[in-house]
Amino acid sequence: MSSHAATSAEEVIDQPARAQFEVFLDEHRRALNDCLDGLTEEQARRSLVPSRTTLLGLVKHATFVEKVWFDEAVTCRSRAEIGIPATPDESFVLDDDDTVATVRRAHDEACEASRRATASLGLGDMVHGNRRGPLPLRWVYLHMLRELAQHCGHADILREQVLSE
Repeated sequence: MSSHAATSAEEVIDQPARAQFEVFLDEHRRALNDCLDGLTEEQARRSLVPSRTTLLGLVKHATFVEKVWFDEAVTCRSRAEIGIPATPDESFVLDDDDTVATVRRAHDEACEASRRATASLGLGDMVHGNRRGPLPLRWVYLHMLRELAQHCGHADILREQVLSE
């Protein structure tokens, strides 16, 4: 790989799978975080669907997901020890002190912690802290890509609705 960190999928076409996974994950992490660009606090919190899903809630949930898959699954610490909700649904709940800035910062910090947690692992290495039992890191990466892609799609639609009102 070159001396600079790859930042786009096109830069890792001929790189090992690990580099490809990490760039795709980072692209999706960034896209989800970027859904809050230029929004007011009210727009970021605006509820447009019957569920708890809001743009700010999606990024807060993505922070939860990072901690589930790259803290709980890797370190085997409980969600209570990590300080995250017990269920995914609870992770969408916005507190009064949640702002675009604080939620984005928490998401950035969780993503960086995820990178550190997996830096010494190989794709075939097993993580043991998930309720499904031991899972290879490769599966965790694929699951995270699926989760982030789904939420990026949600965010695209919600952002379009918020900005068209």
